[in-house]
Formats: sequence, structure tokens, C-alpha cells
Amino acid sequence: MCFFGGYSDPTPHLYGPPRKEQNRSMNPQDHAPNLPADDVLRVPLHNEVHARPPASLQLPTLVVLVAVLNVGVSRQQEWEHLCKLPGQSELPLQSLNDNFLRLHLEGCTVKWERHTEFTRYSIVQLLSASDAVRRDANLAADLAVPAPWLRGIPGHTVAAVQLALVHGDLDNSAACMDQAQEWLGGTEVVASMLGNGHSCAFTEFRIGADGFERILVLAPLGTSPARAGRISQRLLELETYRLMALRGLPVAKQLGPLLAQAEGALADITARLEGKSASDQELLDDLVALAARVERSIAEHSYRFSATQAYYTLVGQRIAELREKVVPGSPTIGEFMQRRLSPAIATVAATAQRLSTLSERVSRTSALLRTRVDIATEQQNQQLLEKLTRGQEMQLRLQTTVEGLSIAAISYYVVSLLYYGTKALRAAGLAINPDVATGLLMPLVLWGVWRMTRRIHAALRSK
Repeated sequence: MCFFGGYSDPTPHLYGPPRKEQNRSMNPQDHAPNLPADDVLRVPLHNEVHARPPASLQLPTLVVLVAVLNVGVSRQQEWEHLCKLPGQSELPLQSLNDNFLRLHLEGCTVKWERHTEFTRYSIVQLLSASDAVRRDANLAADLAVPAPWLRGIPGHTVAAVQLALVHGDLDNSAACMDQAQEWLGGTEVVASMLGNGHSCAFTEFRIGADGFERILVLAPLGTSPARAGRISQRLLELETYRLMALRGLPVAKQLGPLLAQAEGALADITARLEGKSASDQELLDDLVALAARVERSIAEHSYRFSATQAYYTLVGQRIAELREKVVPGSPTIGEFMQRRLSPAIATVAATAQRLSTLSERVSRTSALLRTRVDIATEQQNQQLLEKLTRGQEMQLRLQTTVEGLSIAAISYYVVSLLYYGTKALRAAGLAINPDVATGLLMPLVLWGVWRMTRRIHAALRSK
């Protein structure tokens, strides 16, 4: 028997009375008769607020959370693993479409939640009063799910928590602390009174020999199952998001030496650019190589840094929702987080800012080099224009000289024709001296050729 989505009917002996079904049909064709047809995203977006409701937990209860990275793990693999649970061999694959699934087994409930980077498996089962004070606290061996199934969850563990919610006398702080140390193994604990004093949470933020962290929540008799479910959800989400937020810290530490090397290389390029001790091509090659390394680092790690900030924001929200009060003799969960988590997140934020600043500095240096190259190019173009201008002037003078010579040549041929013409006239019987006639016509020919050349130039300039 399985229930999935945000409105599953819980198992009575673990969660109390079932909830009334309130969800509308997911079929976009089914809509209110007095409204236009629903947008295809209306119902899914509306029901997003109900996607992962807190369970209603009867005390005493043990909640075992295992969160694994799902990179490279498909829904098919997770579905196949869920089918290995007792009585779930016929679980439909479509039941995993909503990223949330609650399975009710004999003696326990298994909840599956798939997120962007990780998948959470939560096992909820009733806890006897004697188990709540066991010194070894190795309760995973007594889980209702098979131990091989727990070990075979696909993915790599990022968080594993045993959270026990049991009754306790909150008015007797010494007895509560003794009870917490019994369950946590006698180590120094972090404790917080939650809300208006409705419960008290104890943890040590340490991984035990069995691989689990342990959290103990003490609540008085009469604590409602809904409140117990909200407390469990907030504490488990807080620890999961804390560990996911810290995944950016190794990346930041790894980038530290690379950023220092890149900053040194950029300073060297800037110094050579200022001192003009290297050619523009050499500077450009070095700068392009540096820019490529920086942009590659940004492309590879920007998501991790953004995710770290997002998870850290969720951690802060969950701490605020706890509304902690101090338990004498121990720091609160929020104080512990502030001292231990904030420096790591600050390191990640500083590295992300350092990487972004380095990219901006590389861009500014590229702009300076580009300006220098543009100025040099303009100077070369100016020199080229000056050479072209001098060449045009020389060409004009040469053209003028050629035109003068062409006038003389044309005039020579015209005069020669006239000379032969006058000789022909004298041979025809006219009393003409060819030499005298040619000499008299020569000035007129020269003027005519010059005039014709000027008219041609004027016609060309007018076009």
C-alpha cells in the first residue's frame, strides 16, 4: 500500500487520524464551471506548498534520515530500490513523478523525497521507552526495514541522522540533560528550548561509529502529533541543508592557490602593460590565456557557490523557525551554527567574490590593452594616410607633367598633318609655302589642344 503527493492518508498507529482529501484533479481539462480553463501549470504550482508536508508523529518515535547525493542516480534506480522493500514489488514507477512518496510498511513508514542535488529517505517507526535511553543509541540495527536495503540505497551519503522524539519533564532541566547524555553517549551536547517551551532538542553534531548523527527531542505528555512532525522536519532539514551548504567549502579551499596564481599573473601583465616592456601581441596572448582560466573556473564553480548561499539561507530560516531559547549550561543550535558554520560560509562567499572581482579586473586590463592597441592602430593608419597623401600629390604632379607632354605630342601630330596637307595643296597648284603655313598654324594648334584638354577636365569634375 502506498500514498504519494501532498495529501496521503497516514497510517493511524504512527500518525493519528487521516487527513481529509482536499486536492483538486490534476487534469487541466477539469476546471470550475464558472471559470475559464486552467493553465496547465496552475494546479502543480498551487499544490507546490503541499509538496512535502510534515508528518504527524506519535511519541515516542524514531525518525532515521539518510540523504544521498543523486548525481548520476536516475529515478529508475531509486524506484527499483524502493521496490525491494517488503510488500512494494508492484510499486508503479509513475508514483515517483511528484518527487515525494510515502510508503506504509508493517511497523514503519518510509518517505522518499527527491531534490535537485540529493534524495532523502526517512524511516519513521514507533520507539519504545526503553530504547529512548539506550546508552549505545545504535537503533539502526532495530529498524523495521532490512539493513541490506539501507546499505544499498543508490548514491553517496551526505547526511545520516537518527532523531528520537520521546516524552520528558521539561521542568526538570537536570533530568532532561541526563536523559540526553544517556541517549547521546555522555558527550558534551548542544541544547535548545524550542518555541514557547513546548519541547527541547539535544544533539552533539558528531558522527557516531555507526555512521549516524543523533538528535533527541524531549516533549511533554500531550504534545500533538502535528507539532512533533513539524519539529522533526525542521531539525532534519536544518542538518541536511547545513551539510549541503558546506559542500562549497572544499571548492573554495581548492580555488585559493589558483586564484593567488591568477592574481599574480594579472599583476605581472598589468606591470608589463604599464612599462611597455612587452609587445601587444605577447600581452594579448597572456591575457587571453588568463581570462580563459578565470572564466573556466567561474563556469565550473558558480553553481556550487550559488547553491551554498541558497542552502545557507534555508539553514537560517529553519533556525529562525525553531524560536530557540537558552538551556543553561549549553549553547543553542543557532549559536553553535553561528560560530562553526558562518566562517565556512564567509570563506565560500569571499572566494566567490574574489573570483568575480578577478574576472572584472581581467576585463578592465583587456580594455586597457585594447585601448593601447587601438591607439597604435590609429597612429599606423595616420602614417598610412600621410603616405597616401604624399603619393597622391606626387601622382598629381606626375599627371600634370604627363598632360603637358601629351599636349605637345598631340600638337606635334596635328601640326604634322597640317604640314602634309599644305604640301598636298602646293602640289595641287596653290601658291602655298608649307613651312610658312605650318609655322603660322602652330600657335593656333597648341591653343586648341590646350583648350580641348581643359574642357575635358571640366567635364570630368562636373560629374
